[in-house]
Amino acid sequence: MGVEYKDYYKLLGVTKSASKDDVAKAFKKLARKYHPDLNPNDKDAEAKFKEINEAYEVLKDDEKRKLYDQLGPNWQHGQNFQRPPGYEHANFGNFEGGDFSDFFETIFGGGGFRRSGGFGADPFGGYANRPRRGRDVEATLNLTLEEAYSGGRKAVTIQDSGPGGSKTLEVNIPAGVKDGARIRLSGQGDRGMGGGSNGDLYLRVGIQPHQRFQLDGQNVVLDLPLAPWEAVLGATVRVPTLDGEIELNVPPGTSSGRKLRLRGRGLGSAAAKGDQYVRIVVRVPDSLTEQERALWENLRSLSTYSPRDF
Repeated sequence: MGVEYKDYYKLLGVTKSASKDDVAKAFKKLARKYHPDLNPNDKDAEAKFKEINEAYEVLKDDEKRKLYDQLGPNWQHGQNFQRPPGYEHANFGNFEGGDFSDFFETIFGGGGFRRSGGFGADPFGGYANRPRRGRDVEATLNLTLEEAYSGGRKAVTIQDSGPGGSKTLEVNIPAGVKDGARIRLSGQGDRGMGGGSNGDLYLRVGIQPHQRFQLDGQNVVLDLPLAPWEAVLGATVRVPTLDGEIELNVPPGTSSGRKLRLRGRGLGSAAAKGDQYVRIVVRVPDSLTEQERALWENLRSLSTYSPRDF
């Protein structure tokens, strides 16, 4: 008995000579129109979506498309096709469901089809007669350096394809989270289809630039200006950290560019926690009183120190 098949080119609105890019564009345009997520409880749209997925599954594949094109001269009128060479030896198994056209099930297998990479392998995924898990989604979570260091709960609003266009989630930020880290929110990604579970939402942490601190991996760096006499004679200076101000002892003879380490004051957690480095920057006055100038002149005449050994 002959088997009827559908005109896949007509379903996608393309000609038989259409390129793979043209086929893909046509499919995406129609998929946007008939996607079940955008047409809830619309059985006609769901059926149309299945048909265009079926057509795209064949026409995007060179071998399947070639086989489809060779099935007979009257294929475009939906008439019975002549069985291709080797057809009688093929094992097509049992048909299931009956939701796909006889042609598609007989030639390419029944009971729903799989897409390489699973649901979400292309912008609209493959449709099948079984539950499909929603796609995982990634978004950027911008944090201040203080928020990343302290952690805690934060309300985050993200764009959503559902009603309302956005949703607000309460996110638990781990203390010391590093730039580029990902926070997983289970079930907050794209909705599943056919009763499938939702995908997950991954928030990639982006730490914003800070007016005082610089990030170096999980370490933080603070530039500390010192007067020349503080660098020469040493000093006790109050310096900011991400956990509040502390007093720092600057040893005598500290040159500009030297880094003093404050252990465990960076990002991270437990034994992997980074440090804070205080980078010394010696500053000189840009204007002097007559008395200050005289003292500096006197120091120059008395000092035996030479900063240049070359």
